[in-house]
Amino acid sequence: MGNSQSDTVAAIATPPGIGGLGVIRLSGPEATLIADKVFRAPAGRTLAEAASHTIHYGHIIDPETGAVVDEVMAAVMRAPRSFTAEDVVEISAHGSPVVLQKILLLLLRAGARMAQAGEFTKRAFINGRLDLARAEAVLDVIHADSDASLSNAIDQLEGGLSREIEAIRQPLLYAAAQFAAAVDYPDEDIADLSEESLRATLTQAKNACQALLDGAGSGRIAKEGLRCTLAGRPNVGKSSLLNALTRSERAIVTDIAGTTRDVIEERVTIGGVALRLFDTAGLRDAGDEVERIGVDRTKQYIGSADLVLVLLDGSVPLSGEDKEILGLTADKKRILVINKSDLAQQCGTDELSALSGGAPIVAVSAKTGDGIGRLRQKISDLCALGEVQTANTLVSNLRHIDALGAARTSLQSALDALDAGMPMDLCAIDVSAALESLGLITGVSVSADIVDTIFAQFCVGK
Repeated sequence: MGNSQSDTVAAIATPPGIGGLGVIRLSGPEATLIADKVFRAPAGRTLAEAASHTIHYGHIIDPETGAVVDEVMAAVMRAPRSFTAEDVVEISAHGSPVVLQKILLLLLRAGARMAQAGEFTKRAFINGRLDLARAEAVLDVIHADSDASLSNAIDQLEGGLSREIEAIRQPLLYAAAQFAAAVDYPDEDIADLSEESLRATLTQAKNACQALLDGAGSGRIAKEGLRCTLAGRPNVGKSSLLNALTRSERAIVTDIAGTTRDVIEERVTIGGVALRLFDTAGLRDAGDEVERIGVDRTKQYIGSADLVLVLLDGSVPLSGEDKEILGLTADKKRILVINKSDLAQQCGTDELSALSGGAPIVAVSAKTGDGIGRLRQKISDLCALGEVQTANTLVSNLRHIDALGAARTSLQSALDALDAGMPMDLCAIDVSAALESLGLITGVSVSADIVDTIFAQFCVGK
């Protein structure tokens, strides 16, 4: 059977494993007819007769043997008022993997085709239920692991980004229409688009693209988490701080310097945003090849970090190695963390303040937990995580970022052409390119290959 939109497809829509409930979803023109081949209601009524958006109690029966497979509830949603804009039946069964696989197999035998990865959401896009940006947001909702990532995904699912893109496209479409009309109907009395008006349209569109790109950093943090590297010389308590921040025993803690030789990653949520914590090898002159590799990797993680927590041992004076690390991280957003506050303090605070470059200084004891709350608050304040959580329309998808960048470049090329005194109709090429790039985001000008690649990232059942 071919993979066509006329097929009725089926898949298990809930995650693998044992659960209280599991859902099998069917979508397509024969959804109710196929479901009726295995579903039996006590009163004998069929799902094909049921009204849209109703739920029905019954049993799944093996039509070959008459054996009862499970007691279920079946929801009927008719086109176009369903997720896929097609007839949909969702069967809620007990969450045994054996039961769910058995029901799915019976549906496939009854005439359904196994859905491909992301095919339900792809059908929603093809049928006009969602544009491409909103369809991709479904995947972001599924993978959201913090309040900020969920809030941003929901905003895009509800059309926040799509509305922004459409607001940019509409004036450009008008300009493109004026260009086309002037070329196709030169003898008609069509008002020309003035250079001043065109420049204003292009500038506004370019600035709007730039504004969305300016928020991409916050969008990435909301979606992927803020990259936070713990840096310091050996045995200052980086692994202990990781464990204190995550409230776990994720990293091995010993009194032996150099215990951590590779990077350990953990996630924790602070201020509604996921924080990706990287516990790194201590920075010092390496004693062997393995330790040297660990130190080099630490420097790489410092370079790519959104935030560096520079750990210092408060129970001893600042060392030359400490000062080297402070110099290495001078151009990074950072917090200086004086650890071991439960011991007698010998770290000179005046000297440290002079070397801090204005970075916040927080004293903690990773051993007792004292000061950890203050550190978490300082992280939230310094990185404006609350702003990330509540900001509107944060672009977080790399495909969208690339398309916005291409649109901005095309619009700048059009403006440069105007500045060079070139005929306005030559700007039409750049305007069309900008529209093409913006259309890639919402799916107006996207190719079938791109659509297939996007939805292949989804799980089967969604």
